[in-house]
Amino acid sequence: MTGSDVQDSPREPSVRSRRRGAGAAVALVVVTVAVILVAQRTLHLPGWLNPFAETTKDRSGPVLLESIRDLSRYEAASGNFQVVVDLEKDSKYLPSAIRGSRTLFVGKGSVDAYVDFSKIASGALKVSDDRKTVEISLPHAQLEKTNLDPKGSYAVSTSRGLTNRLGDVFSDNPNNQQQLYVLAAQKIQDAATASGLQSRADQNTRLMLTNMLKALGFTTVTVHVGDQ
Repeated sequence: MTGSDVQDSPREPSVRSRRRGAGAAVALVVVTVAVILVAQRTLHLPGWLNPFAETTKDRSGPVLLESIRDLSRYEAASGNFQVVVDLEKDSKYLPSAIRGSRTLFVGKGSVDAYVDFSKIASGALKVSDDRKTVEISLPHAQLEKTNLDPKGSYAVSTSRGLTNRLGDVFSDNPNNQQQLYVLAAQKIQDAATASGLQSRADQNTRLMLTNMLKALGFTTVTVHVGDQ
């Protein structure tokens, strides 16, 4: 029997054919996933059919009570504010397209004005012998710190330079967002100070005490707010 008469064994698939087979398999997976996603959006299929669906699990610990304090003050007025923060950061020697960022942020929050009755000085309350006349002196109204609304506050637009975008890929820095919240809260606090909110609180406190003391039988009521 000659060498030519020996039957050749089956040849293994070539590298090219194996690559074509792998590529076809990947393409099939991609097409299948795409069909599922499209069907889920159009036919409202259940979420478990989406292989990329995210689930949220709240693993937070219990809330710890740190302290309790008694309040002895009258919340006399409250103001709601909104501010647009335009925060821009740039580099001295590089254009903004390379290094820099600019964010427009809408901040919404409220500031309360109150009169602290615990700060009433000794002798601030004077009552006549016939209990018909009363005079009281109260401290000036104060402002609470800004209560920023996290749901109503949001970034409108953000533009970043090339190096900033690359940095965002490798880091998750929450300080940028926190800086916007802090800046918005400070601007709202300044606006509340200049808005006359404290004067309104003084007037409301004076009116409240006057009506309350008259209801107790006093005919002449004098309330001084901010005279201490």
